[in-house]
Amino acid sequence: MSGVLPDRQFAEKKGVIRFVNARIVTPQGVIENGTCEAIDGWIVSVSPSGGEDGEEAGEAYGGSGQGQAAAGGIEASAKRDAADIVAAADSAQQHAESGGSAIQAAKAGTPNGSSAVDAGTVRVIDAHGGWLLPGFVDIHVHGGMGEDFMDAGKPGVLDTIAKFHGSHGSTSMLATTMTATREMIDGVLEAVWAYRLKGEMPGASIEGVHLEGPFISPQWPGAQNPEHISEPRTDWLEDWEARFPGLIRQLTLAPEREGALDVIAWLRANGITAALGHTDASYEEVLAAVEAGLNHAVHTFNAMTPLHHRKPGTAGAVLGCDGIVAEVIADGIHVHPGAVKLLAKVKTDGNLVLVTDAMSAAGLGDGDYFLGDLPVVVKDGVALTQGGALAGSRLTMAEGFRFLVREAGLSVERASDAASGAPARQAGISETTGSIEPGKRADFVLMDASLNLRGVWAEGRKIG
Repeated sequence: MSGVLPDRQFAEKKGVIRFVNARIVTPQGVIENGTCEAIDGWIVSVSPSGGEDGEEAGEAYGGSGQGQAAAGGIEASAKRDAADIVAAADSAQQHAESGGSAIQAAKAGTPNGSSAVDAGTVRVIDAHGGWLLPGFVDIHVHGGMGEDFMDAGKPGVLDTIAKFHGSHGSTSMLATTMTATREMIDGVLEAVWAYRLKGEMPGASIEGVHLEGPFISPQWPGAQNPEHISEPRTDWLEDWEARFPGLIRQLTLAPEREGALDVIAWLRANGITAALGHTDASYEEVLAAVEAGLNHAVHTFNAMTPLHHRKPGTAGAVLGCDGIVAEVIADGIHVHPGAVKLLAKVKTDGNLVLVTDAMSAAGLGDGDYFLGDLPVVVKDGVALTQGGALAGSRLTMAEGFRFLVREAGLSVERASDAASGAPARQAGISETTGSIEPGKRADFVLMDASLNLRGVWAEGRKIG
């Protein structure tokens, strides 16, 4: 199978979604009492003009020109903005007819050029002073609700994982593999490629694949199966990229292994994030890898050589190198809150990334599970291999976001960048998602003032 990786496409969306009375987190700062509007799944305006009365999603008026409101306050808003919406749609239509891209069309109005007012509805959601955040982007997640991405070829697996994490704030994710045989990884790539070609995704958008291994260190396998560890192989990557162009977004490897620097250089040349993880690298070996193009660290502090004042190790290099973007599993189990605070203090330039590293047990209780082909026991909420190694988490992005704010002391704005902006940049999807601004996808998380989840929208469709 070959071709260009397709853009994500939901079933045709009609109508306008408008959030009012919201504290909107944008790249320029927080807009208090703001309004955000999207047409056909794309953001068209963000403004400090809240104050309208509205209802939860579902209250709508027919946009066929009758202008009849289903709830108080909507009719006046619709009449005031109808001309602007139609003008935006007409501008988008001209873009579409002239061959403009979806993003260009979105910035002009609506990507498919349809008139939302003529064909659909306006839905007004009153945030009641709560937080409107960009949808969360989880670039390191293995599964949930009993399913594992390593079983992606089985019916329903991808939908189940995407729906579960979508309902907890993730609007985009990278299907993350385990250290496995080439044939097993082939199967995941085939399945995710076919899933994206299918078009509609009912939950979070699976934007591509994060290969965690198999080019890792035998000294630090963690919950990876050591039987499948391989020396770095550029030829494997060349084959996968030729067959599934653009699908692999990130690869995690041990940079000290023979041939790793060549693989890192190849990854960067092909627009793929080169990440360290499950590594025995020294401080100096990490710096050499950064020179070759490495710029990311998976689950910082876990499965890597620790910090010592005379031997900084991998952790010391991650902390000290501004060019390394650092993931953190903010569940209070993998990393102590004090260490999360330390990491946040040194990763202040948009280079902190929240991940879940969630496994199949996410959303379920204690019991016996598998992570890839390794048996895992979850007891008291902690997942361990039979050898006692931590084996992923049961975390969701919404829970991790709250942890960053409540336990690590990050502002909502910084936590939002760690959960959305920074991972979108690392995954190469920041042109379309990861922030709230005109021209981006209508991917939103709505939380109340206490950071309780009130709703999740992906491309303007409510998924949680």
